[in-house]
Amino acid sequence: MTKRVDFDKYTDNYNELLGEKTQFFSSNDEYFARYKIDLVRKAVKTPVKRVLEFGCGIGRNIPFLQQAFDQATVVGSDISRASLDVAERENPGVEFICEEDATTPMGKFDLIFVAGVFHHIPVDQRISAASTLRDRLTQAGDIFVFEHNPYNPVTRRIVDTCPYDEDAVLLNPAELKNTLRAANLLVSRSEYCLFVPPRFSMLSGLETKLGWLPLGGQYWVRARHNT
Repeated sequence: MTKRVDFDKYTDNYNELLGEKTQFFSSNDEYFARYKIDLVRKAVKTPVKRVLEFGCGIGRNIPFLQQAFDQATVVGSDISRASLDVAERENPGVEFICEEDATTPMGKFDLIFVAGVFHHIPVDQRISAASTLRDRLTQAGDIFVFEHNPYNPVTRRIVDTCPYDEDAVLLNPAELKNTLRAANLLVSRSEYCLFVPPRFSMLSGLETKLGWLPLGGQYWVRARHNT
């Protein structure tokens, strides 16, 4: 069995490592956060009062979630206490919860955002994790899960050479959708994304037209209660 990565060891240089691995696509590591959250913001049409980022790490996405959903309360959770210490320093006033210490219910959320988390969850624990997300979701809420695309050779190379991806077991869209369905969630949409580097902004319009093509750097799945 692959040893589970201890993310506490990477809190000081997480952004540096990420930048090294993705600079060929964008020199601005904020691009990926903005891209995903903009996509979610455009897709969600219902009012959002509470947002959870599940697996928030050091909180890189939190400010962008706050900007996109400026009327909502944003909460972050993670298993890495050291990462959450950094997130709290960088995002004063935001509530962060350690999943390993979460002994009381967090309440319900209208939106749950999950980016690059499931490939770190042991395969036999993924349905349980998805069930936890379902239990935290309001009846009309949405879960958006972003994952690395295992069909993209560049993505696979990045994962294979990244120290904090040592425990990564990539899952394809069908596997992720089946995991969510096994947790009694209804998958409403799934697309590939991250095709065009920002330096080719004149081609950015293609992003919304290529969601069917399994060549994007990542993909996303949207799910909600199966009722």
